[in-house]
Amino acid sequence: MNTSDTTPLPDLTPAARAVTGLLEAIGDERLGDPTPCPEYAVRELLAHVDGLCLAFRDAARKDLGPATDTSPDARLPVLEDGWRARIPVRLNELAESWGRPEAWQGMTRAGGVDLPGDIAGRVALNELVIHGWDLARATGQDYDPGEASAAVSYEIVRPTGDDSLRDGIFGPPVAVPDDASLLDRVVGFSGRRPDWRPGG
Repeated sequence: MNTSDTTPLPDLTPAARAVTGLLEAIGDERLGDPTPCPEYAVRELLAHVDGLCLAFRDAARKDLGPATDTSPDARLPVLEDGWRARIPVRLNELAESWGRPEAWQGMTRAGGVDLPGDIAGRVALNELVIHGWDLARATGQDYDPGEASAAVSYEIVRPTGDDSLRDGIFGPPVAVPDDASLLDRVVGFSGRRPDWRPGG
């Protein structure tokens, strides 16, 4: 793991690998299945993951342009042909790009929003953790992005008393049991039910 001064930087590799591991088991017959994101079926969720990998990869590289300037809410994402080969490559590129210390320095842009690289990298990791969970739950697969990844997500999604920071990004927090896992707490704070099942 890279370090800045003495503080370890988050490593996106475990979460990227966890998401990659889900893709092979997703048959074409699952693409229309529902997901915990009400507006997305599996195909739109995959398209969103594809797009966020590209956007946050370019954000890490400070390669600002259409991929980093477009809001993810601009339109419903469309899954393009070749996704089975393309998404794993982009996931790997995303993790490698944020593995460079300079990615975390200075300012960058993602989703049309200018933000410090240190924040952008954590948001990218959170996107992997949350949407990996979405994809796993929608397709009935086990999922473990790693405790360190979940800890970074927890700091992103937990309510801080200023709900304006959450508006339009996360739904209202969902209560979870006191003994819930860290990942379940992250999922609940993101506005999802940890016990969500297709059709449930």
